[in-house]
Amino acid sequence: MSNIAENRRARFEYSIEEQFEAGMVLSGWEVKAIRAGQVQLTDGYVHVRNGELFLIGCRINALRAASTHVTPEADRTKKLLMHKAQIRRLIGKIEQKGYTLVPLNLHYKDGHVKAEIALAKGKAEHDKRNTVKERDWEREKGRLMRHKVSSKP
Repeated sequence: MSNIAENRRARFEYSIEEQFEAGMVLSGWEVKAIRAGQVQLTDGYVHVRNGELFLIGCRINALRAASTHVTPEADRTKKLLMHKAQIRRLIGKIEQKGYTLVPLNLHYKDGHVKAEIALAKGKAEHDKRNTVKERDWEREKGRLMRHKVSSKP
């Protein structure tokens, strides 16, 4: 499983409860652009419409040599493919408990592009501050350990 694009903000903005893998309906020019690394997932979110899941805000920039008879649309809504029972379960959780669905990353699996989506709850501002403090402390701890090791005779 090799990563294509990652939504790093999702783990900062939300606390992740469960993760799921979903297939994506893509057109040919999108697959070529993804293989060339022309994809951005940062502003993406998952929307439920008529019992189906759609990835919105995932930007795939068309290559210059894209098809002449197809007009590429970078912010096209992409349908996500999952089992019906899984979708129903996700919809139930979203409607009840204040959860939301966010895309975490896009990756290859057996030659197909898959999206990893997560059932998540938004973090409060103080939780985000705690996350930043913990990250800074881990970085400082690593720096101190490296300094301690390198200063030994």
